Amino acid sequence: MNDREVAEYLLANPDFFAEHAEMLATIRLANPHGKAAVSLQERQMEMLRDKNKHLERRLAELLRYGHENDSIASKFNRWTMRVMAERDPYALPRTIANGLRDIFDVPQAALRVWDVAEPFAQADFARHVGEEVRIFANSLTAPYCGANTGFEAAQWLVPAVSVADESASGGAAPESAHVTESIALLALRDPEGKEEASAFGLLVMGSADARRFHEGMATDFLTQIGGLASAALSRLLPR
Repeated sequence: MNDREVAEYLLANPDFFAEHAEMLATIRLANPHGKAAVSLQERQMEMLRDKNKHLERRLAELLRYGHENDSIASKFNRWTMRVMAERDPYALPRTIANGLRDIFDVPQAALRVWDVAEPFAQADFARHVGEEVRIFANSLTAPYCGANTGFEAAQWLVPAVSVADESASGGAAPESAHVTESIALLALRDPEGKEEASAFGLLVMGSADARRFHEGMATDFLTQIGGLASAALSRLLPR
């Protein structure tokens, strides 16, 4: 009888050890943490302890994710209220970008809106963008997160520079603050239109940290940010 046949027999006869309980006390197994043999009960306890440690680590990880999500949700609510409170349509794009920098600690943020209503045609946020940017924005079905591989939109970004940084550099932003290693790109679309509706703008976030926006990151909150920004900025479009 080989190992497989023994295992199959025990699985097919779960009452075997109940009928031969004396065998449990005599079975000795190799100790995974040393050379000495241990009883079956001790080995089972060791396995249970290892399993509990794994479950404890998993629980701690889930709790950490929960705390992080709570923190992001709180920031999203604060940013939403700031955007909704902005009454000046000219200031709205700046409020959206500044809120991302201030509340979410995003180092760099900017946006552009095209095909706006005539009163906003000369605003900074409505400056001309290349056809490639428009085509790219239309192709986005979800936020793009990853390395900045020379995106034209990355040139719009204005770094958030602290007072300490400005003092240390004589009032000028340090060169490293202008570097954009990772980037997040969110297409702005009519919130009442279809999913395949053409984009009317692009929201850009960037960081000098290559790991801040990475390909495998969750984009649920970014999608919500893009949706709310789209709804707010739709006020700038022709009626």
